[in-house]
Amino acid sequence: MAAPAPGLISVFSSPQELGASLAQLVAQRAACCLAGARARFALGLSGGSLVSMLARELPAAVAPAGPVSLARWTLGFCDERLVPFDHAESTYGLYRTHLLSRLPIPESQVITINPELPVEEAAEDYAKKLSQAFQGDSIPVFDLLILGVGPDGHTCSLFPDHPLLQEREKIVAPISDSPKPPTQRVTLTLPVLNAARTVIFVATGEGKAAVLKRILEDKEENPLPAALVQPHTGKLCWFLDEAAARLLTVPFEKHSTL
Repeated sequence: MAAPAPGLISVFSSPQELGASLAQLVAQRAACCLAGARARFALGLSGGSLVSMLARELPAAVAPAGPVSLARWTLGFCDERLVPFDHAESTYGLYRTHLLSRLPIPESQVITINPELPVEEAAEDYAKKLSQAFQGDSIPVFDLLILGVGPDGHTCSLFPDHPLLQEREKIVAPISDSPKPPTQRVTLTLPVLNAARTVIFVATGEGKAAVLKRILEDKEENPLPAALVQPHTGKLCWFLDEAAARLLTVPFEKHSTL
């Protein structure tokens, strides 16, 4: 298998099957964490197509655990656009509308940016909120991070060849020159991504096939941002549909409910 080790790759026959399995995995991780010594579950979400996927599947998957379970969830966002929450580009705003209205996580445990601050201050403020929520962790350790990957290999708001890929001190960084609009964003940094207990990348569609082959199979001297996510002690998984996985030659697990 090509280096770096790509983690466990699961391929589903459709985005719908992928979404259902992803929601079940979130529910299982939550139950496992809540039964553990810390009795809490810290989840980090990304935006894009994940919003509708999770909104469709997650409420039913976690419903059996009941509201008492959700009261012990902590929810953060892997990156955020510096726009008002009612803006179409606001990741939190989209989750609030489509998912959180049906998932009663206490508002005080949903950690968001303050979009009214300048981008540098918004990043510092979000870092402070995360540090308070993850007291005892020198770097916030999420139980589960769900990440996307762009056709250019970016993840969160960490873009190819960007100086933020070298950031080792900050847990949250501002970005004012995002190549993808909106240009002003706040993002978790690689040290936080690589401290997580479990990281799942989700990618669907033929448009992701070429970049996934690069990330999962090629040894590149200058790895793409998504390829730099290699949890130090945590688990790395890839959830792909058949279209996104069509160019892969590395071993993967095929899943189908048919």
